[in-house]
Amino acid sequence: MSDNNGQRKFKRVLLKLSGEALREPGSTDNISPPIVEDMAQQIKQAHQSGVEIALVVGGGNFWRGVSASNRGMERATADYMGMLATVMNSLALQSMLEAIDVPTRVQSAIEMKNVAEPFIRRRAMRHLELGRVVIFAAGTGNPFFSTDTTAALRASEVGADVVFKATKVDGIYDSDPNRNPNAKRYEAVSYRECIERQLKVMDATAFSLCEENSTPIVVFSMNEPGNIFRALTGHAMGTLVNASGKL
Repeated sequence: MSDNNGQRKFKRVLLKLSGEALREPGSTDNISPPIVEDMAQQIKQAHQSGVEIALVVGGGNFWRGVSASNRGMERATADYMGMLATVMNSLALQSMLEAIDVPTRVQSAIEMKNVAEPFIRRRAMRHLELGRVVIFAAGTGNPFFSTDTTAALRASEVGADVVFKATKVDGIYDSDPNRNPNAKRYEAVSYRECIERQLKVMDATAFSLCEENSTPIVVFSMNEPGNIFRALTGHAMGTLVNASGKL
């Protein structure tokens, strides 16, 4: 939905953050408190505007299951370790959000009752209705699925209007813009084209889930100060992925 200024208005959104985004570039620290605080402040501003917000955060700042399996570790075990890494990041975000008075719940797909609620769809939706930010941790609870797929799945389950994918670049390109200075950025692109052209900003399963449930995706850069707030509150930016491939 758009207003007369072209700004998209959303009631309920899901924001996907990478684990690496919580780390200062070049630092050996897994989590940078100042970076997490900046994210929390932007989420708080969007939350105060009335947007219902759910989050999924990756675990790549601690552990990458695929990389570990490529080095000889059994894949399912490596993926479970990655799920636990997402719980640590989720708790860090929860702590920072609650320190600035944003009511928050962490729901984990792997039961760990001392630190998080189990994922229960109806409870998650009720939290959102009551104005709480919900952070979905531990992926889908199953190996072989990425946190991008988790974001698409949870967005569909709770009825989010859109999935926001925060990245290091300002949208989806037809090739790697860091390697190809002539790479073309899409203003809008269809789910089918993303899958067929293997535009790897998200995996094919995530694109397919969003396509099946008619959930648009917005891919945007989080490197520009304030972009998380602007994205969550509907300012047009980045690349829109939908069925038509049109704005």
